[in-house]
Amino acid sequence: MLELKAQPLTAEAFAPYGDVIDSRNADSFSINGGKAQRYHDLVQVETLGEEARPLVSIFISEPVELPLELTYLERHPLGSQAFIPMHEERFVIVVAPKGETIDPKDVRAFITDGRQGVNYRAGLWHGVQSVIERKGEFVVVDRGGKGKNCDEYPMDIRVHVEDVVVGEEALATA
Repeated sequence: MLELKAQPLTAEAFAPYGDVIDSRNADSFSINGGKAQRYHDLVQVETLGEEARPLVSIFISEPVELPLELTYLERHPLGSQAFIPMHEERFVIVVAPKGETIDPKDVRAFITDGRQGVNYRAGLWHGVQSVIERKGEFVVVDRGGKGKNCDEYPMDIRVHVEDVVVGEEALATA
C-alpha cells in the first residue's frame, strides 16, 4: 500500500501534471461594458486523435471517506481533463507522470482550497474525483470523439489529509 500525504495545491507544485485553474492568480480584463471580468485562457485543452472535439459536462460527486483509499489510477491518452468546482468544493488529487507503468516513488497527492480547479494533461495518471466535505458539482472539460480514451492501472494507495475543515470544525486524519 502506497502511503501519501496530500500537500496544498499550488501552480508550481502541480506544473509537471497540468494546470491549476484559479482566477486569483490569472490575468484578466473587463468585458460586457465593465459588468464582468474575464479571466482568459487559463488552460490548454488537449484533444488528440480522429474526430476529436472538446466536451463540457457536469459531474456530481459523492464525498469520499478519509484517509482516501484508491485501488487504481486512470489516464486519458487522447485528451486533457479539467475539473472546475462550482460551489467551492475541496477535493483530493492523486497524480503520477505519463508512461506505460507507474513508479510508486513518483505518485503525488494534493488538496485544493475549494476555489481551485485542475486540468490534467493528456496521458497523465490520476485518481478518481474525490470530494471530501460534501457532495461536489464540477464543470468538466475533456475530449470526445473516436478512440479508447480511458486506461486504468491497478495500484493500492492511501492518502492522508491533515486539518480538513468541515463547517466550523477541523477534522484531522491519520
